[in-house]
Amino acid sequence: MKNRKIRITAPGRTCLFGDHQDYLGLPVIACAIDRRINLIARPNGSENFVIRMRDIDSVRQIPISDTFNHLEPRDYFGSALRVLRRKGCIPDLGYDIELSGNIPINSGNSSSTAVLLAWIKFLVEAFGVHDTVTKDYLGELGYLAEIVEHNEPGGMMDHYSIAVGGIVNIKTSPPFKCSGISSKLSGMVSGVSGVPKETVGLLSRVKGNTLTAIGIVELKFKDFQLSSVKVGDIQKYSNILPNKLKPYFEAAIENHHITQMAIQEFKKPILNLDTIGLLMYEHHKILRDKLRITVPKIDAMINAALDNGAYGAKIVGSGGGGSIVVITEPGTENKIVSALFSVGAKDAYPIKVDSGLRTETKLN
Repeated sequence: MKNRKIRITAPGRTCLFGDHQDYLGLPVIACAIDRRINLIARPNGSENFVIRMRDIDSVRQIPISDTFNHLEPRDYFGSALRVLRRKGCIPDLGYDIELSGNIPINSGNSSSTAVLLAWIKFLVEAFGVHDTVTKDYLGELGYLAEIVEHNEPGGMMDHYSIAVGGIVNIKTSPPFKCSGISSKLSGMVSGVSGVPKETVGLLSRVKGNTLTAIGIVELKFKDFQLSSVKVGDIQKYSNILPNKLKPYFEAAIENHHITQMAIQEFKKPILNLDTIGLLMYEHHKILRDKLRITVPKIDAMINAALDNGAYGAKIVGSGGGGSIVVITEPGTENKIVSALFSVGAKDAYPIKVDSGLRTETKLN
């Protein structure tokens, strides 16, 4: 098992339904997409990992003995090593590691999480762990390394959708469950705005205000359960909230309702892209108008896609910039791509569902 070349590939992901829902314990529909990060690792006979990140022209050296008792903010290489050591993964050989890919950076398609999952998969392949390794297990390791170790405000969607692959329904409340609901969804397009997304600050605002609103309601209504509130009951609860918090509370319930409807659509043997697209755009309008996570370039791209016949479109991820995902009639993807470029998109391209994190080469 030692002294081998290892090649890992980790896809990006797009969120179809449920943005800003996973940290509330509400379901999310996401899918891995065929943009990826590739990791190639070769033993170097030293006691160091030498990590070359081609896309950002950066090199980092990490001693294999480093236990990372102190973590720098967003040092996911270090936090992954710290988590994996607790799982019995003890590096005893250095590797030269090359990372490169075609997931747009800072675009909302989880390039950083794909890098993290590729790194975790490499460490597990090279040095092992005590536990049985499943796709869900790799997703959990990613969540622990990125969110828990750094006390960041995000959820688990990125890690599980990349690790598991396909289209997944992620139930984020205990008992946690990640279920594949489809492997095919045609007619998808990704559009990159070129406006860097804002992750930590925006997530902190939305998450903080939403949880504050929910906490106020829970104090007043002892039997309140967020996951069971109907859209028609919103007024009953939001009347007690200050005006500043009402949109966040309403968005949580309305987006949950839309996601539940989308789950039912994905369970059907033949997907109705028109219906899925309409639900997607309704979801986007809540993200835009109530959570206020869009920017003018994103709004222009959404409008251009819809004006050119797309079934639906929405912003992807935490917001503040980044990317959109579009559902259109299969065969019309290039028309949508051209429309997005016409309003200033930095990049746009058709995307397909990917099978998830995997090892491609293990050579002795």
